Amino acid sequence: MFKFCSLCSGSSGNCLLIESSNTKILIDAGGSAKKIKESLSSINVDINDINAILITHEHYDHIKGLGTISQKYNIPVFATKKTWEAMPEQEVKIDNHNKNYFNSNESFEIYDFKISSFEIPHDAANPCGFSITYDNQKISIATDIGHITSEIIHKLEDSSFILLEANYDPNILSCSKYPYHLKQRIAGPLGHLSNEDSGKTISYLTKSGLQKVMLGHLSKENNFPELAYKTVVDELMENHFDESKIRISVANRISPSDIIDLKGL
Repeated sequence: MFKFCSLCSGSSGNCLLIESSNTKILIDAGGSAKKIKESLSSINVDINDINAILITHEHYDHIKGLGTISQKYNIPVFATKKTWEAMPEQEVKIDNHNKNYFNSNESFEIYDFKISSFEIPHDAANPCGFSITYDNQKISIATDIGHITSEIIHKLEDSSFILLEANYDPNILSCSKYPYHLKQRIAGPLGHLSNEDSGKTISYLTKSGLQKVMLGHLSKENNFPELAYKTVVDELMENHFDESKIRISVANRISPSDIIDLKGL
């Protein structure tokens, strides 16, 4: 068994589940502890069975429930040293024996899973994405990306599944009620990834065996699920790729997605 589910994905909270028969991990804990527990229960997963929580970065929509969940359910947490230092209000709640450190661009193991972290450009202390390998199959998680780099592409290559950010549409962002400085931050090199750039990235990665994609971290104010999907498909078609050969879905902002069966991709 190798499965993925987005419990929530967006500016109001981010939490992802990856599981095998023997291992269950969360990536980020951006909802309340109660909400995450309820979301797991809705897909028949007991929060007491979670083996670890991996943190991408310290922004509130990624760590809101972290300290409470780790403390209440005795769950180990993995983050970089700079990320630990940047989230003191959560760090103080977590027992010392549950604090684990890793360096960006290094690999480590959590039971069944081999985890490879990689740096991403975002306005946080030490943000990172993850590739997870199990049973000779690789999947990757990459959100909160100001711009795509050759290193990110390299880390995402050979993934059969990715959850990739498609945060905003430039035209909607430019006309939104957001203040100018916030628009600049979102569209800037340390902000978020647009639908078009997400589509271009996916088009490139199809050359290395990508079969399923879930678009994540969509902005509530500056995007629509249908628009994100259409923009990505249009990019695929412009590159003469048969869209029937890749399955694209969109993560729900506040509730669990469909469970993606990764086995045999």
